[in-house]
Amino acid sequence: MKRGWILAALAVVAVTLLCVAPLIGASNISWQAYWSSDANPIQIKILWSFRIPRVLMGFLAGMGLAVSGMAFQAMFRNPLATPFTLGVASGASLGSAACIHLGWVFALAGIPAVTICAFAGAVLTVLLVYGFTRAKRGFSTGTMLLAGVAISFFFSSVILFLQYVSDFTQTYQMLRWVMGGLNRTVEFADVLTVLPFVVAGTLIVLYLSHELNLIATGEQLAASRGVEVDRTKKMLFLAASLMVGAVVSVCGPIGFVGLMAPHICRLLIGPDHRFLAPATCLFGGAFLVACDAASRTVMGLVSTSPIELPVGIITALLGGPFFLGLLLTRSAGRDLP
Repeated sequence: MKRGWILAALAVVAVTLLCVAPLIGASNISWQAYWSSDANPIQIKILWSFRIPRVLMGFLAGMGLAVSGMAFQAMFRNPLATPFTLGVASGASLGSAACIHLGWVFALAGIPAVTICAFAGAVLTVLLVYGFTRAKRGFSTGTMLLAGVAISFFFSSVILFLQYVSDFTQTYQMLRWVMGGLNRTVEFADVLTVLPFVVAGTLIVLYLSHELNLIATGEQLAASRGVEVDRTKKMLFLAASLMVGAVVSVCGPIGFVGLMAPHICRLLIGPDHRFLAPATCLFGGAFLVACDAASRTVMGLVSTSPIELPVGIITALLGGPFFLGLLLTRSAGRDLP
């Protein structure tokens, strides 16, 4: 019963933030812009063309990153695992950096070249990690982790090389993209690009929540209970990686959401993934929406000009101390229960 109340409270908080966050920014917007035709037409345009798509993108991105983090933490049986552990963010960043360096400005079906190249980089990383893992017998999480870390370091070095050989404008664009943010979301095209990946990946993780419980306790125990461990890990790996790839291809790498959200929800609702997964969906989406609202307003407290921080900076400022605190606690050094 307590878990039901917690999920209901998280749902209320998420819906409230989805309604309130679009009204908050460098210039606040009246509630009347939602329904009244007599409201300021400029505010109506800003609300429906910029703020609402951005908030929806923030919720989808937070949900996708948080659910992916939860899945990786269960697979690796370590609460310090993140969605970027397997190098998906580095692959997407390399794709975008290469696109910027080459000066590609085309669009396919309304999707800009940077987004397409970033997603292609993320998919390439997934295929490389999967290929290196399959080179060994079975589907070892240890091999998968080492392959992801190695590929991530290699791609990061290539990104630094591209920044060094690019001109000032291109280097600045690469740097801003790597910071991660939702400010590139205009209209609903980007939302519809990410939506199918996040929804499909989340449904797969929710469907496998019972298997996640068993894998988190140990692969041998899961196998003895009838779980096809390799098949389940492959499905989780692909679902989580494609979710992260889709989010990063549009928003850039937004760190620590996949680390903080699952762990906080685990403290609130317990380790049972049947309840943890929906709680993580709601909390992750609401958390990133709240961080983005803060990124739009925090600079207004110290400056009169309409400056906003990339939301990736906000999550990093929160995630760094959180990571250190988690690392220093006794539970961080142990596997998940």
